[in-house]
Amino acid sequence: MSILLTTLNARYTHASLGLRYLLANMGELQSQTRLQEFVIGAKTTEIVERILAHAPRIVGFGIYIWNVEETARVVAMLKRVAPQVTVVLGGPEVSHETNEQEIVKLADYVVTGWGDVTFPKLCGEILNGPKPLMKVHAGVQPPMAEIKLPYSLYTDDDIKNRTLYVEASRGCPFKCEFCLSALDKTAWPFALDSFLAEMESLYQRGARLFKFVDRTFNLNIKTSLKIMQFFLDKLEAHPDDPVYAHFELVPDHLPDALKEGIAKFPPGALQFEIGIQSFNPAVQTLVSRKQDNQKAADNIRWLTTQSHAHMHVDLIAGLPGETVESFAEGFNKLWALEPHEIQFGILKRLRGTPIIRHTQEYGMVYDPYPPYTILANKDIDFSTMQRLVRFARYWDLVANSGRFGHTLPVLLGGQPFQRFMAFSDWLYANTDATHRIALERLVAMVARYLQTQGMDKDDAEALLASDYAGAKPKAAETPAPKRQARRLAA
Repeated sequence: MSILLTTLNARYTHASLGLRYLLANMGELQSQTRLQEFVIGAKTTEIVERILAHAPRIVGFGIYIWNVEETARVVAMLKRVAPQVTVVLGGPEVSHETNEQEIVKLADYVVTGWGDVTFPKLCGEILNGPKPLMKVHAGVQPPMAEIKLPYSLYTDDDIKNRTLYVEASRGCPFKCEFCLSALDKTAWPFALDSFLAEMESLYQRGARLFKFVDRTFNLNIKTSLKIMQFFLDKLEAHPDDPVYAHFELVPDHLPDALKEGIAKFPPGALQFEIGIQSFNPAVQTLVSRKQDNQKAADNIRWLTTQSHAHMHVDLIAGLPGETVESFAEGFNKLWALEPHEIQFGILKRLRGTPIIRHTQEYGMVYDPYPPYTILANKDIDFSTMQRLVRFARYWDLVANSGRFGHTLPVLLGGQPFQRFMAFSDWLYANTDATHRIALERLVAMVARYLQTQGMDKDDAEALLASDYAGAKPKAAETPAPKRQARRLAA
């Protein structure tokens, strides 16, 4: 074997779509190429040992914001114990501000951007000559029809135990400055018939969980309807063996034809991830985000009341121009729309994103280490930002976990953000912890807090008992998608 493709995934259940694209497009070098994935947190020595067990001449690493620091240690050790091995880096983290990075200094070559064509070409030159003179190679974007789809490279073990990432298109036409997709000129679709044939093959092999990574699934409604119909046909033919699909949805683009398709899905078969990010029009304009807030709100309300789709909606704290007060207003507005989950994110300065243009004017201060989280800006000081970070963590534990369905509305009352922030401050003051809080302890702390707010001890404990015993309010009685069920059982 000559070439090893590898990366450190965030979890074992995450299967790298990018590496499989590279393997599928290696051409005549494919027979000399192998793929091996690791998980962050593994010992560096063990990773290097397992890499060298393949005796590769070239090792290609996929570099992302979540694995760059650990991968840098792997590359440093690999080059010390096996300097003859050529190391090639690729992925979004090393595709921008490339020469500033320590991991790039350790490596032999870097491919920035699309690697489908450029990585195999580079490997051929390394193996057969002439040896490339340049260290950094800008990825060539081929016509979509020339990219070989990678789905046959998901193994039976992947299909049985891991999330299968798929994409019907690449790119995004929107220019939101906090997102790397802002650098794309448009969205490029794959040939739909070929893509659906690959999905059919995965389904026939036993795949039942499909996570679409398209940034704009509902950009082309005709395509969206055909993809949804593929899954509806499977559900109709085999209702006892359901399939589950996850899509990212543009919130203000939900025409009647798409609503009709969505309404046909039964409970537990469909999940939408929707990025609201901010309801503040001034902030949206500042970061080049085009969004009709009223349409977006109306569509989320329709989805929560007229469909069985599981709704996961994102907000970002720390955007330039967003105060705590305006964020709170947006949070409360979103809570009133009753999505199943509100993902409270903290702004990160991804390498290459245009958000950097606001650094000076808005006093944006970021952590210099991955994931480059915002630490403060001119409207939110450091200590307040840390309160928001803790809010986000506790929100996941209490609200998004689904374990406090009866208690949460009582805890939040008519001012969700303000009430949960007060609870978050109290919980941190009384536990000094944001992680590793056992469920039993968390339940007891919530009960204690309700008592500090005037609730009778027996009433508070009875309320928590109704949740802790597994009972759910009527609004949550639909079966949870398998992804949710697994997470709630964890």
